[in-house]
Amino acid sequence: VSGDRAALSRAITLVESQKSEHRKQANTIVQHCLKYSGKSIRIGITGVPGVGKSTFIESLGSHIIQQGNRLAVLAVDPSSTLTKGSILGDKTRMETLVGKSDAFIRPTASGVALGGVAQHTRETTILCEAAGYNVILIETVGVGQNETTVHSMVDFFLLLKLAGAGDELQGIKRGIIEMADAIVINKSDGDNIERSNLARIEFDRALHLYPPKPSKWTPIVKQCSALEHRGITELWELISTYAELTTTNGFFRDNRQKQNQHWMLQTIETSLKNNFFSQPEVQKAMKEQLEQIYSNTISPFSAAQNVLNIIKSSG
Repeated sequence: VSGDRAALSRAITLVESQKSEHRKQANTIVQHCLKYSGKSIRIGITGVPGVGKSTFIESLGSHIIQQGNRLAVLAVDPSSTLTKGSILGDKTRMETLVGKSDAFIRPTASGVALGGVAQHTRETTILCEAAGYNVILIETVGVGQNETTVHSMVDFFLLLKLAGAGDELQGIKRGIIEMADAIVINKSDGDNIERSNLARIEFDRALHLYPPKPSKWTPIVKQCSALEHRGITELWELISTYAELTTTNGFFRDNRQKQNQHWMLQTIETSLKNNFFSQPEVQKAMKEQLEQIYSNTISPFSAAQNVLNIIKSSG
């Protein structure tokens, strides 16, 4: 709460730990931080790999700080499905932002979490808010149509796109674009300007196919060049306008309440799953059923039901 960055980093490490004794400490810290949290705008930024998320965040983040804000960037790196390792190299691509005293950048491995965000990003957000950061940027793993978990933990959802990448018409499909509060066509510079203009027209047309949002906000397509710092000021003004509108009409508060409900249910599901697989009788049954699956004497679906029946019979 005093703004000690080292203390914040250690608290986040506790939150991310899988050890039971660390989880107990982490829950206590998060609980005490709750009364200091909530006074921020949470912005999700996503897009395909190569769209320039890190450069964009550095440019937008620098502008946000210039406006007198304190910024926390939670950058989620993809983990290898083979080695389980992650590069965590986002700080090396945000050299200017890293040097600013009002910026806190925390790269995190996605691990086995679905939805392009780390499992404990939600709790980390609370800690950063308690430490006095009033703008939280959550950069997610390059996403597909179904990986939209980030949408359930942010106030404003921003989708970065590339012109000329062959996916402009994806805008007419329901999915991640439907959730976006703004679509930003990055790298609108040099020889790419004409393609960027065409892409903006395509996305504008596509957005008209979607029903009105509960927030009463109309999604907007913007062009920018993070490299040349063009369009960044206008984008921050757009986000500020969104925050003002949704605060006035009550959607901002209602949406956060629904998100809290979602994360409570999500946590219950995760806990039930972990408890289930940790039981010795379940582990024994899993081994037996897998042997039958390998010998092709039972289907995976029947095997799963047999394992689940153990809980029913013991209950």
